[in-house]
Formats: sequence, C-alpha cells, structure tokens
Amino acid sequence: MTARATGGAPRPGRLRRFIEERVDLGAMRHLLEEKRVPKHRLSPLYLLGGLTLFLFLVQVATGVLLMLYYRASTAEAHESVRFIITDVAFGDLVRSVHAWGADLMVGAALAHLFSVWLLKAYRKPREMTWMTGLLLMMIVLGFGFTGYLLPWTETSYAATRVGTEIAGTVPFLGKALRTFLRGGDEIGPVTLSRFFAFHVAILPAAATFLLGAHLLLVQQQGMSVPPSVERAAARTGKPPASIRFFPDFVLRDAIAWLVLMAVVVSLATLVPRDLGVPADPFAPVPAGTKPEWYFLALFEILKLVPATIARVPGDVVAVLAMACGGMFLMLLPFLDRPTARGVRSPAFMALGWLALAVFVGFTGYGLAL
Repeated sequence: MTARATGGAPRPGRLRRFIEERVDLGAMRHLLEEKRVPKHRLSPLYLLGGLTLFLFLVQVATGVLLMLYYRASTAEAHESVRFIITDVAFGDLVRSVHAWGADLMVGAALAHLFSVWLLKAYRKPREMTWMTGLLLMMIVLGFGFTGYLLPWTETSYAATRVGTEIAGTVPFLGKALRTFLRGGDEIGPVTLSRFFAFHVAILPAAATFLLGAHLLLVQQQGMSVPPSVERAAARTGKPPASIRFFPDFVLRDAIAWLVLMAVVVSLATLVPRDLGVPADPFAPVPAGTKPEWYFLALFEILKLVPATIARVPGDVVAVLAMACGGMFLMLLPFLDRPTARGVRSPAFMALGWLALAVFVGFTGYGLAL
C-alpha cells in the first residue's frame, strides 16, 4: 500500500531524497515559490539583464569551440582563423555567432546600464548592485577590446595601436600601462599572447566572480521599481502589482532568449563576418580605420579635443575627464541622495539622458563617416 493510500504524504524519490539529505534546497524552493517581480509599463526592461547573461553564455560556449583550433601567435593566428572558417565543419557559423554575439552583448549591457540609471534602480539598498554591474560593464568592454586583436588583421592591429596609445596618456602611469598591455614598446607576439590570456582566462574569471556577486545581490534585494510607481504605491497604500518569478517571469525570459538566439543565428548566417587582411606591422595604417562601434563615440570625441588645453596636453585632459566620469558613475548611488522631503534631484536623470544622447549621437556620426 502506498503512502498516498494510507493518508500519509508521498515519499520523495531516491534521487531527490539523496540530494535533499546533502544539500539545503530551501532557498531555491523559496525563490521559485515566493519570489515575485514588479509589473508595470516598463517591466520589459527587466529582461535586459537576462539577455546580457544569455549572450555571455553564448560567448563562453562559442569561445570554447574556437579555442580548439585558434593559435595565439602572430605567425599562425590569422591562418588558424581562416582554417576555422573554411575547413572546420560549421566553423564559419560558430565564429560569426561569436562575433555577432559580442556586439549584441555589449549593446544589451549598455541598454541595461542606461535603463538602471534612468529608472534610478541604484537607490538604497541597491548601491552594491549598481557598482558590481558597472564593473561588469567595464569587463564586457575589455572582452571587446582584447578579442578584437586575436584574428591579427590589419584593422585590428591599427585599432589596438590606437587604443594602447590612449592608455599611454594616463598621467604618471601611462607609459607603464602601455608597456604592460603591449608587452614591450611595440605591438607584437607578446601583445597577442597577453590579449589572448586576458580574453580567455583573466577577464572570464573576473566576470564569473562579479556575475555571481551581482546575481546574488539581485536575488536578495529583488527588482527595483521606478520612482513614479513607488510614489503611486505610497499614495494608495497598496503594494505595486507583481507577477510570480516562476513560472511567469522565467517563461518570459526564456521566450526572449529564444528570440535573441534566432536573431544571432540569422545574423551569423545571412551576414557572416569577413576575416580581413593579415596584419603587417610595417604597412601604413589603412584609410578609414575605426574601432568597434561601442568605442566609436569615444573615438570621435577624442578627435575634437584640441592639442593643448591650458598648456596641458589635450589627450591627458581627455583621459582625466574619462577617469572622473567613471568615478562619477561608480559613486552615483551615493551622490543622488533624497532631500529632507524625500525628493531626488532630477539633475541626475537629466545627466543620464544627456549621456545617452551623446553616446548615440557620436556613435551614429562615426558609423556614418
């Protein structure tokens, strides 16, 4: 006679019982049964973080496959990528998925960053969530910068030269930083091996650690609601509308992931990435060489900086301005504090819209040239 027939609760299966005796699944069960996600007109923005995570996983999977054939040496890097494209089964598709996935991951991460900024989702107690997310954004850009050189093409070589020269203008530390990135005075075999190590080992390790901390903070603190929704709930005395995390929000996340995967594969199939010409350190810089699109705004702004500003080299002033901007973003949750009446300054939201307009405007301008 079964436990159900005798009126008792059904006994769990052997595998489930084995796991529960050794691992506390209470937190996971609570997450699935009790966690809720706010529901309002801007709720689709909650999907951006999950989309970025999904694209990161796609990058890891395709990157591991590419590593099986890639050779990180100046003599073999370009030829190994050509071999992947022409001779390895589905190699061209995997490489194109990796390339398009990188672009879309940066785009999703930037959209997530601006949405959090403009919705003031960094409000107490989510200051650490914002800071870990901003560090993850920097790591994502680091992935883009280090991965661009790996095919060892003339455009990636020229762009890396420009990027490391900008690093060399950092006051006091510039020369040492440029030498560290290049592994010497010029870009060469050591540079490629260092960028490969950063791309496949150091940055993934840092990203995994920060991603774990970021997700833990998100789960502990829940999703933030826009200030307008928060004020409306305070006026009515009713909590904001919400939906269950599982299965409602998880199902929406899964649908968004499937749609995004279809987009990535379609782009990789219909618009495969060209390899380009092998790098030649002795050749002149190709005309019209540009960095990747997510660095274009910075590239175009730096072109407008005069040679000297108040007798200080313009590039030094630009680097200091970028450092101050990064510090401002890191401290944003602590600078945007409510007044005695509980009202937050609209200036920080205006700055967010201005930063978004500058980024989109200069990026579009750079792409149009």
